[in-house]
Amino acid sequence: MNKTELIAAAAESAGLTKKDTERVLNAAIDAITAALVKGDKVQLSGFGTFETKEREARVGRNPHTKEAITIPAARVPSFKASKALKDNVAK
Repeated sequence: MNKTELIAAAAESAGLTKKDTERVLNAAIDAITAALVKGDKVQLSGFGTFETKEREARVGRNPHTKEAITIPAARVPSFKASKALKDNVAK
């Protein structure tokens, strides 16, 4: 399912127009992104938790030349599914 299909499904389920649903979805994504940029955690009960994690610097290899390269430390987004979501998917 892509973003357009998600908007269509949510609009039908909620009885809203696709334009209104798209604005709501974009606002939610923007709010989650802004919270992650600030380093905050976003918890959605029954769905999961979005947060950022620190990834340590490490040594990798260029697959073509086999040369060792240094991969710098980075802050990356992470998602952990809730127990309820895991249980629903496992059915």
